[in-house]
Amino acid sequence: MSVVGSSSDPVVEHERTRAALRAIVPRLARLLRDAPDLGAPSGVPVWSVGDVGAHVGAVYLAYSSAFTHEFRDWESVLPPEDSPFIERITAVNAKAIGLFGAEERSHLGDFVAERGEAFLRATKGLAPHTPVVTPWYGERVALTLATATGLVLSESLLHGLDIARGGRLPWTIGPEEARLVIGQSLPAMMPLTLDAAKARGVDIAFDLTIRGGPRLAVVVRDGTATVTRDAPPLTYDCRISAAPTAFLLVAFRRTPLWKVIARGGIRAGGRKPWLAPRLSALIASP
Repeated sequence: MSVVGSSSDPVVEHERTRAALRAIVPRLARLLRDAPDLGAPSGVPVWSVGDVGAHVGAVYLAYSSAFTHEFRDWESVLPPEDSPFIERITAVNAKAIGLFGAEERSHLGDFVAERGEAFLRATKGLAPHTPVVTPWYGERVALTLATATGLVLSESLLHGLDIARGGRLPWTIGPEEARLVIGQSLPAMMPLTLDAAKARGVDIAFDLTIRGGPRLAVVVRDGTATVTRDAPPLTYDCRISAAPTAFLLVAFRRTPLWKVIARGGIRAGGRKPWLAPRLSALIASP
């Protein structure tokens, strides 16, 4: 698995991602405070609204603690051994929501606001390529601050949608926010979440163009994936053009692919356009 850098300005894009996260934190905190029933089903089938809120709280705690070292009880949430990536994240997610009991869940809005500010404050002025210690992903996974910031933004946007759906509250994911998530976090995470069993023997090159940017070359070859931003010319099997928010929702299983295609949010072309659905099938979602 490998990731190749982009020709875009990493500092400018990182600062834009920080600005988007700074704007989303109070929205998310307010949503958590306004949720009428934490026990109601959420947009995540196996979780209640309160479970999703607890997961978001755990995300904010983990990433802020990567710099503040506030949380040290990793043994309570980490699997005992270094299991495959998706299995590991699924296990961590299931345990992490237990960090927040009924009393803590009633104050999740305040918790997210405080830890979001702590993360932004602790990372202010740091270079985008600053390494971030993420034990929940396993010892072999090394992320940069740019990727981590994009991931916190992604978790905030998507799980905000899950909470809003459960509470029947308004929530929007803007195209610029989606572009930042796709450009900052997906190049690192798509290779990690590749379904290696499904990808065994596969040899496909996708040209993924997000309308308004970014552009990703996703090459799946015999059980591994390489993601390159703004790649030099190469021969693609399938070209995909996608609206940013539509692609984000399909990639994270929040909207069915057929619905987005019907609305023109995703179009396929190239030599083998029928391969487009394979991209979603090959990339797993924890």
